[in-house]
Amino acid sequence: MYYRIKELPETERPRERLKKVGSSQLTDKELLAILLKTGTKEKNVNDLSLEILKNYSLISLKDRTIKELTKINGVGEVKAIELLAAIELGKRIVKN
Repeated sequence: MYYRIKELPETERPRERLKKVGSSQLTDKELLAILLKTGTKEKNVNDLSLEILKNYSLISLKDRTIKELTKINGVGEVKAIELLAAIELGKRIVKN
């Protein structure tokens, strides 16, 4: 069943949960949903996040390319670039 994030109770929305409980308490799916921001007409951002995590493990996302990510319906070039930029920032934080 398709539903929009706005239709969820606030306690189940990723951004609101982060504000309430902190980023360390969110699931990988929720954190990814926050980065992606939106889904598609057929798939909300939570479902899109889950699909990405079914295709690639969280750790393997660091090795993906724009071309690989855009093969997933709902991930365009902009979303892929934003995701890879966030991953690169994470890598740099860990290095320093």
